[in-house]
Amino acid sequence: MPRLTGQQIKTIAIVAMLLDHIAWVFLDLHSFWGQLLHIIGRITAPTMCFFIVEGYHHTRSVPKYLTRLFLFALISHFPFVYFLYGKFTFFPFSVLYTLALGLSAVYLWDRLQNNPWRLPLIIAIAVLSLPGDWMCFGIGFCLIFHIYRRNFSQQAVGISYIALVFALSQFFGSLTTGASWQSALLDSGFQLGLILSIPLLALYNGERGGSKYSKWIFYWFYPAHLLILGFLIHAV
Repeated sequence: MPRLTGQQIKTIAIVAMLLDHIAWVFLDLHSFWGQLLHIIGRITAPTMCFFIVEGYHHTRSVPKYLTRLFLFALISHFPFVYFLYGKFTFFPFSVLYTLALGLSAVYLWDRLQNNPWRLPLIIAIAVLSLPGDWMCFGIGFCLIFHIYRRNFSQQAVGISYIALVFALSQFFGSLTTGASWQSALLDSGFQLGLILSIPLLALYNGERGGSKYSKWIFYWFYPAHLLILGFLIHAV
């Protein structure tokens, strides 16, 4: 099996994200193709969290890295809420906001070793993530990838655990709203597709790949594709 660079894996994750978002626009969640594309789309979140951690370990400046994430979270806010609602709203925040908080959690985890404030501050970051896409699950992914950076089998266990918790919480949440068992399964089961990120990340060869400009692809593609899809939904 050929090994892949970070840029190649991130490109796969970007395509998976695009398919996922197209499915939200054009396909019924409970249809075969809707379920399939959403399962594929689950690859993206853990993959991006993985590379947030890789970026943390290779960046020359964590503050600049964090500033860039929050800046693009701000740039992406209107495209994200326009995609969801067709109008401007303050909440929710996009996944870039969650990734920025995930990076913050990783940074504090290292800086506050043996400090009694470490756990309370990590919990505070998890609470702050609740208005964001992927919420505290994104924070969990980042911390798992960081804490077990040299132990991929433990990372895989962490991904699987989060996938199961996410799917079950959504399943029981659907049941509480009056959904049938079958409907609740279709509303939540595709979240187990998060596990598909495991074999993809296992192919990582440790090299960044691409050019010095490649890191900007996701930052600009993310708001651009949301704006286009939002226009197709709400303005056409």
